[in-house]
Amino acid sequence: MAEHILTKSSSVDGTTTEKKFSPINDLHDTDTLQVLVAEDLDAKQTWRSFFWDTFDKPPEERRFLFKLDAIVLTLACLGSFIKYLDQVNVSNAFVSGMEEDLGLYGDQLNYMVTCWTVGYTVGQIPSNLILSQIRPSIWIPACEVVWAVLTILMVICKNVNGLYALRFFIGLADSAFNPGIFYLLGSWYRKDELAKRAALFTASSFAGAMFSGYLMAASYNLDGKNGLHGWQWLFIVDGIISLPIGVAGFFLLPDLPDTTGAWWLSKQDVSTAKERVRLENRAPRGAHSLAKFKSIFQSWHIYALTLLYVLFNNNGNYGGQPGFQLWLESIGYPTKKVDTLPTAALAIAFVFALIFGWTSDSLWRGTRWPPILFASTANIIINASLAAWDINIGWKWTCFFLGGLPNGLGALIMAWATEICGGDNEERAVVIATMNTMGEAVSAWLPLIIWKTVDAPRYHKGFMTMIFIALALIAMTLVTRFLHQREKMKKERNESSDLD
Repeated sequence: MAEHILTKSSSVDGTTTEKKFSPINDLHDTDTLQVLVAEDLDAKQTWRSFFWDTFDKPPEERRFLFKLDAIVLTLACLGSFIKYLDQVNVSNAFVSGMEEDLGLYGDQLNYMVTCWTVGYTVGQIPSNLILSQIRPSIWIPACEVVWAVLTILMVICKNVNGLYALRFFIGLADSAFNPGIFYLLGSWYRKDELAKRAALFTASSFAGAMFSGYLMAASYNLDGKNGLHGWQWLFIVDGIISLPIGVAGFFLLPDLPDTTGAWWLSKQDVSTAKERVRLENRAPRGAHSLAKFKSIFQSWHIYALTLLYVLFNNNGNYGGQPGFQLWLESIGYPTKKVDTLPTAALAIAFVFALIFGWTSDSLWRGTRWPPILFASTANIIINASLAAWDINIGWKWTCFFLGGLPNGLGALIMAWATEICGGDNEERAVVIATMNTMGEAVSAWLPLIIWKTVDAPRYHKGFMTMIFIALALIAMTLVTRFLHQREKMKKERNESSDLD
């Protein structure tokens, strides 16, 4: 038997009525479909859900989630893998022959990173606005295919100006993917599921960065083949890997629960998806209007969440500089070691991203702020140590290895934003894109000041700035928690008043 759920509805005159909602009758009047969805996420939770949340779900919902994970999460993770592979490959290529072959010097690597960042920043908000009106199965794959072609074209660049131009347009094409996938995940997954999936999505980028070091080392074997250098083969391989992933999205991405026509979802799956969205109070798509944008910018959501993400996004990663690699190079390590040893730091970041996601969903029952406080505190210790620089060599290695520990927080912050803005689909799209946009906008100029290539490997200004940013991130996390709790209490009081 399908579960009946008590719901409230308000009439025009303000009176409130209650009725029993039957998924079978109300979602499909002509189809006798049994839609079994867990309404109370904690009611039947056992130890198995700490490993994977689907184990305690009803069988029909479990089968639906298996299909959703197998296709959406796989495509998201593969795309994240290849996108970050490309971003890190620029730094790896720079220290592996591109600098000498193209006659690069000074802070030109900074400028290449900045060109990508500017393109990525400019494109995100328009992209997510487009995404809220055009099918994700068209827009996201189209941008991925363009991205792959532009990445391959980096091979033919003969000077730094060509690299600047291509990196800008690669960033522009890339701008659709990350905020778009977070928007898509937030449209399908529930509170006890979202952070884990977002963490896997984010961790895939670390896997891409790890693979980049080994791929660069392997590219030396192709050096000189067909007249191309090893670093050029690196970008060719990037494009070849990414093209099939982009094309697959046209056939596999499911769009949104209220618009999906995916061939791999049954009518019952669609009904299950819609009921899950209803239980999470996630609003369906609506029209863009001036009143809608006015309400978005009158809320605290867009300001607090954007500042929170800006602080996270600029609290590490050496401002896009290959900080660990350049330190290894300065103490005499050979190029292959310079390319591969930093992958251990990325492996640690990968593990902590998963730990943050799992504990937030399962141990903390959907609470997002504790891991943010933990990672920010660790980052203060790490950067204070590196700012001192003349420290025990073993501890210095430890600090460089742990330098990527806070990177997994982005998934939690995006999951938190999805839940806070879940009641308005257009607000969710705009806020997520604005968070990414402003985070990258600050990244476009801040590294030019505090993470200068000429200061490598002892980025004293950079490490000191990270300490203060981490302190600000802790403060902003507590402010966001306070505002969210206050908003929930106000909503509960209003609902109680309606029932009275």
